[in-house]
Amino acid sequence: MIKSAMEKAEILVEALPYIKEFSGKRVVIKYGGAAMQDCALKQKVMQDIVLMKYVGMHPIVVHGGGPDINAMLKRLDIKSSFIDGLRVTDQETMEIVEMVLGGKVNKEIVTGLNASGGKAIGISGKDGGLLEARAIDDTGKMGYVGEVCQVNPQVIETLIENGYIPVIAPIGIDKDQQSYNINADLAAAALAVALKADKLVLLTDVPGLLQNPKDSDSLISVLKVSQVPEYIANGTIAGGMIPKVKCCVEAVTGGVGRTHIIDGRVPHSILLEIFTDEGVGTMVINE
Repeated sequence: MIKSAMEKAEILVEALPYIKEFSGKRVVIKYGGAAMQDCALKQKVMQDIVLMKYVGMHPIVVHGGGPDINAMLKRLDIKSSFIDGLRVTDQETMEIVEMVLGGKVNKEIVTGLNASGGKAIGISGKDGGLLEARAIDDTGKMGYVGEVCQVNPQVIETLIENGYIPVIAPIGIDKDQQSYNINADLAAAALAVALKADKLVLLTDVPGLLQNPKDSDSLISVLKVSQVPEYIANGTIAGGMIPKVKCCVEAVTGGVGRTHIIDGRVPHSILLEIFTDEGVGTMVINE
């Protein structure tokens, strides 16, 4: 019992410099993958985010919801197709995406944060004109898949100032009131830049960027922006890791202090990354 208590004390002491450094700072968390589907992992993520709030940080959550969208489309017998990892979104699919992300998934996360002792409010990018969007593809092949062209962070500022944890569904809107389905990584990066966040954390289903995809011990713990073109050219950064790394590059070159790609399958991975010397995953820095 004494050893256990001493270990807890040592952990708190190790965390103290990080608590001091990040108190009052903003951290945008892109929440997705296995951490959203596994009940035990989901609870730990909720606890991590609420703890961050109680030690003086300002977490802002941006979430995906692909599996939930897939399930609803299947129930309604609506077929899905993807181009470069993005869901082709016609008007019918857009309505389902908005219903699932803005309704079901968003409110489940809000409920989980509130149940863990936090104060969360869920919104979509349409609220307060938060995310102004345009079509990501001029040819029309992608349908209503959007990219962020402008962020109005006032609504987020208001929530933070009043002690709330914002939970954001990545739905945007254009000047003609057309809704767009925005990739959650892209939305998180754009929000992190607009909010002048100190950190952007992407929760994924991989340990981070690996030198060898088949060897989990080949983790690249620090990735410099200057190394990215070379790693893409030689295939180290490939597949689904390309858009994630590009989001991190966009964020750090846009003024975000640090970006992290971490394994959401590891319990309390957010706390391990922010509050320990070792950290987990890959940190992208602007060098």
